[in-house]
Amino acid sequence: MERRDTEPGTIEREIHVAATPEVVYEVVSRPEHLREWWPDDAELGEPVPGAEGEIVFGRRGEPDAVVERLTVVEADPPRTFSFRWTHAPGEAATAATSLLVTFALEGTATGTRVRLTETGFRERGWEVAVLEQRYAEHVEGWDHFVPRLQAYLDRLVLAP
Repeated sequence: MERRDTEPGTIEREIHVAATPEVVYEVVSRPEHLREWWPDDAELGEPVPGAEGEIVFGRRGEPDAVVERLTVVEADPPRTFSFRWTHAPGEAATAATSLLVTFALEGTATGTRVRLTETGFRERGWEVAVLEQRYAEHVEGWDHFVPRLQAYLDRLVLAP
């Protein structure tokens, strides 16, 4: 996994997987696949611009569960899938209220180059200490989940 982070503004991760861009697109845009590598639960209808859903870390309904809303921004199969998340209930997903995650997929001779980018930390208007803490949490999170994405895709490719 290649890391290119700018403190504390943009998180970038890049991996190469043997799966085709079509398979990778499904894995990063469909709840049944998201649950296998990222959140414990996910709900999202058709992955089209404007679609809303949520992801849950932990057991839904439990006091320590973290529920994050997400809104699809771009859905261009099999090249790009992006969404805004971390906006508060009742808030619209905008640059001032949410972070933007983009999966850019590029087919290669041996599979797909997957580039994940998360931006919008500075635009949130957080105090410096909060900005640095949230950024560090997301860096740690993607460092954990991107290898899980890669492993899940590897399992799908190897499955009979």
